[in-house]
Amino acid sequence: QVQLVESGGGLVQAGGSLRLSCAASGRTLSSYTMGWFRQAPGKEREFVVAISWTGSTYYADSVKGRFTISRDKAKNMVYLQMNSLKPEDTAIYYCAASGNWDTRGNYDYWGQGTQVTVSS
Repeated sequence: QVQLVESGGGLVQAGGSLRLSCAASGRTLSSYTMGWFRQAPGKEREFVVAISWTGSTYYADSVKGRFTISRDKAKNMVYLQMNSLKPEDTAIYYCAASGNWDTRGNYDYWGQGTQVTVSS
C-alpha cells in the first residue's frame, strides 16, 4: 500500500515562499509521474504541476515561473518550492502519484493534503 504524506504548508504573507514536501512509502515511485494539485474553498481541485520519471515537468500557467517541482528518487521524495506567493494560491495542496503521464488528475495515489494560506 502506497502512502503519500505532505508537509511544509502554513501561513505566509503575499510575496513569501514555502517549500512543500511529499514523502512516499510502501513502494518506490521512481518510475511514477508525481504531481501536485490544489483545492481552494468552494472550488474544484486543480492541477498545479507534474514531473515525469525522466524529470520532464509541466506547470499550470497560474504558477509558471513561481513554483518549481523537484524529486529525489533515492529518498522517494517530491518537493514543491513556491515563491512569490499570492493570496489566490491559498488552498489545500495534494501530492499524487500516477503510473502514467497525466495532468488531469487520474492519479493512482493521493496524499491527505497540506494547507497553504497566503495573506494579503
